[in-house]
Amino acid sequence: MKVTIAHNRNELEVKSAVDRSLDDAFRAMGGGLVQVADAKKSWVDNTMTFSLMAKAGFLAAPIRGTVVVTGTDVTIDADLGLFGKLISDDRAKALIEGQVKGLLN
Repeated sequence: MKVTIAHNRNELEVKSAVDRSLDDAFRAMGGGLVQVADAKKSWVDNTMTFSLMAKAGFLAAPIRGTVVVTGTDVTIDADLGLFGKLISDDRAKALIEGQVKGLLN
């Protein structure tokens, strides 16, 4: 699943907001029905790579992806693994867009 969101802020502000947002998302997932293990993220220039193991009941699947920040937009490319079968791409995109747009405004 790939989502691109336009922004009008400087790249450092956007990278910082994306970094905090991913930390918040990891914590929120870990506090609900989905358990998070082995959450990792790293930046190389303007690209963040992230991964985690998500567990819900007897289901467990890796989630991984990248976030690329440019001067005009943020592109999130995520593989939701088995959890991608439980939520439609449109719903996942809407959730991610809402979260990121909230951070950028």
